[in-house]
Amino acid sequence: MKQNHSVKIRFLSFLLLLFSLLILCSCSDSGELCSETPTEPQKDILNVHFLDVGQGDSIFIELPDEKTMLIDAGENYHGEGIKNYIGDCGYSRIDYLVATHPHADHIGSMAYIVRNMDIGSVYMPKAAANTKTYEKLLESISDKGLRVTSAKAGLTIAEESDYTINVVAPVTIDEDNLNNSSAVIKLIYKNNTFLFTGDAEKEELETITADISADVLKVGHHGSTTSTTEEFLDEVKPTYAVISAGEDNSYGHPHKETLDLLEEINCKIYRTDIDKTVVFSSDGKTISVKCGEQSIKKAG
Repeated sequence: MKQNHSVKIRFLSFLLLLFSLLILCSCSDSGELCSETPTEPQKDILNVHFLDVGQGDSIFIELPDEKTMLIDAGENYHGEGIKNYIGDCGYSRIDYLVATHPHADHIGSMAYIVRNMDIGSVYMPKAAANTKTYEKLLESISDKGLRVTSAKAGLTIAEESDYTINVVAPVTIDEDNLNNSSAVIKLIYKNNTFLFTGDAEKEELETITADISADVLKVGHHGSTTSTTEEFLDEVKPTYAVISAGEDNSYGHPHKETLDLLEEINCKIYRTDIDKTVVFSSDGKTISVKCGEQSIKKAG
């Protein structure tokens, strides 16, 4: 009887262990965060987080030397969520902060980020907007004693031994269409490349003279037909495309015509309205993708 009792205890312990492992595996496969404990930065790994901020853009980048970059910051109610997400990744500083252009769905929460995080360098195109959101951003930058560097074609943001960050547009500023003044950025890490286009439309993209080939393309203007063309995709030749758009947004983004063009070149498409936060990881040779990460919650 004692032997049978011992066997039963061992069997129940085995079942408990198996159940625990299944829970952990399920969490990992779904891509959801299993813990709110901050993770440790990974040296020599590039992580690019396309944050789900609804109908807007925000991209957090963990560089391979453990520096960080933030491109855009969604609408004005996402600041705390973006800060907390970055904190969960193990960071309290943004070394390179980029506002692609002064529209609220790209810079809405950037003033909050400037006020509440340690900031290194700030980059913005010389395109102004007569809005409270833009004014608050400039005030927050000034209050911290930071200086804005003009984001324009030919500027090198960072040039390290194994990665470079270059601005390939705008070539000129279009005051009549701020989308066409977007900072377009190319990040190269060894053999892997990323292209971030802000809301640049066809007219601006056609002015770019730099090499814009990339493994991963952040599709311009939330997948609108005003941005992506067959000619542009022929130059980029992306393997992956990411579209940042809000679920059931009133603009109909991404547009079917854009999706069709991407599918025609056999490009793997990720969408924040469907896949939530999408994270690309690169060791400089290969790229892996994890989606289903947490959405950035609205304040309040």
